[in-house]
This record gives sequence, structure tokens and C-alpha cells, in this order.
Amino acid sequence: MSILDALTVTNGLPSHYKELKEKEMVKRIQAIKKEMGDRLYLPAHHYQKDEVVQFADDTGDSLQLAQLAALNKQAEAIVFCGVHFMAETADILTEDNQIVILPDMRAGCSMADMANIYQTERAWDQLIALFGDTILPLTYVNSTAAIKAFVGKYGGATVTSSNATAMVEWAFTNNERILFLPDQHLGRNTAYELGVPLEAMAIWDPITDTLEYDGKYEDVKVILWKGHCSVHEKFTLQNIANVRDNYSEMNVIVHPECSFEVVEASDYSGSTKMIIETIEQAKSGSKWAIGTEMNLVNRIIQQHPDKTIVSLNPNMCPCLTMNRIDLPHLLWALEEVYEGRQTNRIKVDSEISQYATRALERMLQRV
Repeated sequence: MSILDALTVTNGLPSHYKELKEKEMVKRIQAIKKEMGDRLYLPAHHYQKDEVVQFADDTGDSLQLAQLAALNKQAEAIVFCGVHFMAETADILTEDNQIVILPDMRAGCSMADMANIYQTERAWDQLIALFGDTILPLTYVNSTAAIKAFVGKYGGATVTSSNATAMVEWAFTNNERILFLPDQHLGRNTAYELGVPLEAMAIWDPITDTLEYDGKYEDVKVILWKGHCSVHEKFTLQNIANVRDNYSEMNVIVHPECSFEVVEASDYSGSTKMIIETIEQAKSGSKWAIGTEMNLVNRIIQQHPDKTIVSLNPNMCPCLTMNRIDLPHLLWALEEVYEGRQTNRIKVDSEISQYATRALERMLQRV
């Protein structure tokens, strides 16, 4: 919270919301949305629960939603149904007179939490001592505003799973090496796709402050931050083997946050947007095993009854932090906004916002 301005924050949902019946909550949410009209904007990430998505003005991935929020000039309040770093990005990209609300401040991202600014500054000092001024930092948008600001300050940019290839290519035209935060798997999969051998990739461990690499340091091209998505890392080679054994002609499609081995063994890999569009465009009767978050997989299954679709890991749970937002928290957030209160407002410090904007703009100029 040190990177945020003073805010009105309540960690506990008022108890009476927990006692409301679903029909009553739905009715009250619908009434507020109707009453506020264009003064309210409600974006929801693809991984949100159906009970929340049903009220969304737009659904998308984290950057899509932040960009849509930035385009929406008439909304006074943006109630962002996602996680903390997404709401931060929305606040960075929107106007000063617009407020961004996160319905539950506990809705975080374990991956984003694996790289804090203090670890990153320590790592940068040590890496510069090893490699000199030959490193350009890149960060996945699944990172805190402070990390985005750090990257922007040192000439780097943000990336998404949709444009990681283009951004890594851009980085290599500007410097000899890259530091990729905070997801090692997306960084490794992207760099390998561009022809960087695994032997040229090192791993930075922020817990021990050490560089994990067996070769000569001059051979290092990519330094991967030792972070991961707790959802996508649970997809395994055994899951793929089980699908191959139990389903004939089954296509395996996974998110590039999955491990290198899983991506290599799959038929397709790509961003959330790519996965959705691939299934939409697939032939009726085709078969798919999808390796991504369970709420989205279940929604895709419901939307495409003409296809055989399963989760690559049938024992997978939904993203627990994303699922913090539910009907009671959404109703609470909307009623607070309606009454003119700014409970659980996300507001990024102006200096951090300035540098983070640089990182985002460097990416947005190339997408």
C-alpha cells in the first residue's frame, strides 16, 4: 500500500451483505446500473465468476479492459472486477477526475506479488554489476505499478501474452540482454520462440538474490525472474498424456504462462484472447483440451455446445484471488459509489504513474 495515495479502504465486507439472498443482490445491482447509466463503467476480467460477469459492460484480459476504461471518458466511477494490478493500470490510463474502485482489496495476484520493488532494485544493482549497461527490463502487465514504473524509468516496456513476441523483439533491437519480470514461463517461451536457446537463459532468484546459471555470463541473453502463475503452473505433461490417451483427435491449447515443457507438448499456445478466438473459429465437432483458468474454460464450454471441450487438468480450481470478487462485494462497491463514497479506491502515486505510463506507452505504440 506504500505506493498508493491515502485512500478510503475497508478490508471487511459489512456483515449484512452476507445475509442477502442472490435475487435481492441482483435486483439492487441492476437498479444502480440503470440509475447511474454512463456515469458508471463496470469491466470484468475473463476469469471472473459468472455471477459477476453477467453485469459487465465489457469483458476482456487485463490490458484490454484498462484500455477500454481509458477510452471511456464519461464514466465518473470505474468498478474494476479483476485484481489489484489491473485496477492500478486502469487508474494510470484514465483521467484524473475518474475514480477506480476494486470491490475487494484482497483480490491480488500471486504472480505480481513475486516481484516487489525492493527486490527488483536490489536485483538491478547486482545485474548491472555483472553485465554492465547491457540490459533492458521488460515486465508482464501482471505486475505492480511500482514494477511498471521501474521498467519505464530504465527504458523498458510492459508486455502482454498477446504481444510478448513483438516486445521481446523490440527489446533486443535496443540492447544486448533483457530482464523479464515477473513470469519466467512467459519469458522463456517467448524468447525460445524467437530463437534464443535455453542455454542462453539465466534465472534470477529474488529470495536468495542469486543468478542461477551454469555457463559463462557473457553467453546470457535473457534473465528470467523466478516467478510464475500459480494457476497455469499446475498444468503438467501428465495432463497432456491423459488427454492423448482418453480422447482421440483432441487438440491441446494452453496459455504461455504454462511451463516450457507443457507449451512444447501442446498443439497450440497463446493468450486468453487467442484461446477464445481459436475455439470460436474452430469447426463444429472439433475437440479441445484447454489449459487455462477454470471459470473461463467452463464459460467456453457453455458457449460452444457443438464442440467437445474439457479442461486440460480436470482437478484445476479457479484462480482463488480473482474469485475474491463475488456478488456481495460487487453490490457493496456499487452502493458505496452510488452514495458518493470512495471505499476501496485504487489511486497510484503520481510519480509512479508517470514512469509506469512510459512503459505502457512504449508497448501501446507497437500493438
